[in-house]
Amino acid sequence: MKEFIEFIAKSLVDKPEAVQVEETEQNGKIRYKLFVEDAETGKVIGKAGKTAKAIRTLLTAVAAKNGRKASLEIPDKISMHRENYREN
Repeated sequence: MKEFIEFIAKSLVDKPEAVQVEETEQNGKIRYKLFVEDAETGKVIGKAGKTAKAIRTLLTAVAAKNGRKASLEIPDKISMHRENYREN
């Protein structure tokens, strides 16, 4: 599923080499974090979040087909700063 998310994201952005996906598992649920260049975050989120919602819908369908649960997070620069602040 990680490769699936990477494929979709790389198809949407201008700098596909900057796309990174982190995968973690917690309580039987797979959690993905999609990182792109700051300037291209809007391209993977879309207007009113429609693109991100569509990616999440596809991810949920693929996960369910495999008997799993999955979620997708697309952190922005501000939320990443907050996470780093909490860790220190």
